[in-house]
Amino acid sequence: MIYELRQYTMRPGRRDTLIELFEREFIEAQEAAGMRIPGSFRNPDAPGMFPWLRAFPDMPARKAALEAFYGGPVWQANRDAANATMIDSDDVLLLRALVEPPVQERPPVGAADLPPSLYVATICHVEEDFAGFFAAEVAPVLAEAGVPVVAAFESEHAENTFPRLPVRTGEQVFVWFARFDTPDDERQVDLPMLKQRLTAAPQRIRLRPTARSTMR
Repeated sequence: MIYELRQYTMRPGRRDTLIELFEREFIEAQEAAGMRIPGSFRNPDAPGMFPWLRAFPDMPARKAALEAFYGGPVWQANRDAANATMIDSDDVLLLRALVEPPVQERPPVGAADLPPSLYVATICHVEEDFAGFFAAEVAPVLAEAGVPVVAAFESEHAENTFPRLPVRTGEQVFVWFARFDTPDDERQVDLPMLKQRLTAAPQRIRLRPTARSTMR
């Protein structure tokens, strides 16, 4: 599966406006066009950011699904309202799944109860062939510490065939997600073996699921 990890920079005070519109209008319309929306989140440390995940079976399916959605009636009717909430929507990592994220049944339109869980995404800039090292040396340490990897991805370098929506290029990243039942359960694990394998300091993003996220 191909994934996009999208992080939108919002206009002040507009994040919840977009999330409400997103959950009411855009989830089912995108999935009807051929994609999946497994996770949408609030970053509790950055109230001006809206991170979410979008998935496609493969790159040709991605092109077809994006053309269908962005050329379709739901986006056309709501794009001005959505775009008015955002400063930037181009922070997008194109990824290939190594471990698919866990999903649950999606609550209906209008649901307001927020899941108590916390996800933490760690974005690492790495050299090629990092995935095997991570699986052999890092994932077991995390699992032993009670922080198992629940999703993992690496950069997809295929051409972006829907250039209307830019993605970040020229980067080799590895991204993994951990899940905690509540924010109070969050803990970090010392991973000294990573230091010699990273090309930049890792980025750690805390993610609270929105009401209709299937990553819960």
